[in-house]
Amino acid sequence: MNLIIRLLINALAVIILSYALPGVGVDSFVTALIVAVVLSILNFLVKPILIILTLPVTIVTLGLFLLIINAIIILLAAHFVSGFYVSSIWWAVLFSILLSLLQSILQSILTKDKKK
Repeated sequence: MNLIIRLLINALAVIILSYALPGVGVDSFVTALIVAVVLSILNFLVKPILIILTLPVTIVTLGLFLLIINAIIILLAAHFVSGFYVSSIWWAVLFSILLSLLQSILQSILTKDKKK
């Protein structure tokens, strides 16, 4: 149940950011849900490999290269999911930062309601 709620929160965050950012677009909520699933799978399978391969660069940049890795993951998701597009890597970096912030806010609102 927790996984389904997290996927719905991620899809909602993707929809909100697609309206807020002109370089990012999503066709529908179903597409946003598919994007949330694909991002989860890519973060689980591809991201650890990219982190290991780029570890020296990540260390030299004090972890800032992880933003580029997140942008690459988002661009891969845009490549795999039709109906989801990101116009450039800079929009992907901004989308990545705002997506993690929005997910944290929505998750904290959800857990705050559960504690009551």
